[in-house]
Amino acid sequence: MKDEVPNLKDYSARLRDEASMDLADIQAEQTSGEPTKKTQIIAIYGKGGIGKSFTLANLSHMMAEMGKRVLLIGCDPKSDTTSLLFGGKACPTIIETSTRKKLAGEEVKIGDVCFKRGGVFAMELGGPEVGRGCGGRGIIHGFELLEKLGFHDWDFDYVLLDFLGDVVCGGFGLPIARDMAQKVILVGSNDLQSLYVANNVCSAVEYFRKLGGNVGVAGLVINKDDGTGEAAAF
Repeated sequence: MKDEVPNLKDYSARLRDEASMDLADIQAEQTSGEPTKKTQIIAIYGKGGIGKSFTLANLSHMMAEMGKRVLLIGCDPKSDTTSLLFGGKACPTIIETSTRKKLAGEEVKIGDVCFKRGGVFAMELGGPEVGRGCGGRGIIHGFELLEKLGFHDWDFDYVLLDFLGDVVCGGFGLPIARDMAQKVILVGSNDLQSLYVANNVCSAVEYFRKLGGNVGVAGLVINKDDGTGEAAAF
């Protein structure tokens, strides 16, 4: 039993060695194989309230300032991912727009669900009202509609997906299970629940990689301590 326990010190040392690799060497490794897709799709996971939306709003804006074409997609039923970009205002969600258009006998167009602010293109998938449907199923429906609108043909450098990590429903694991993203980034803190969620997501990535999946974990974003020293002590 003792031999089955991983040596965390060796694991930590290996991660630090990888992190200290020269950037030129990493780029050489990446370009030596088959060409990668131009659009990098990155799914960001974390427990509710951990700061995913705040992190993504700033990350997407920074990328746009660097001249990148960025699409930010909120995949949380709360539909609050893009509110920081739009001054606290909520974007019409894909699900509610799709429902309204269907009742009117009209088709959904990209301009109905995709909006731009500060160089960032953004949209919200949305979700059903409380007690009136499955949030995960809403995510699946939203992506099915995006595929009909030609989602994979849009010429973006980066597509950032904001996903709730503490819900185990299959819809929220869509990017990992269906290889819809190249990388996963986790947002956590010194809160044990956030680390529990991060571990669950990493386990899902490992499981689907064993089944032939290609999604990998790019890294972990840790929110800074509030000055109490609790994070350092942890």
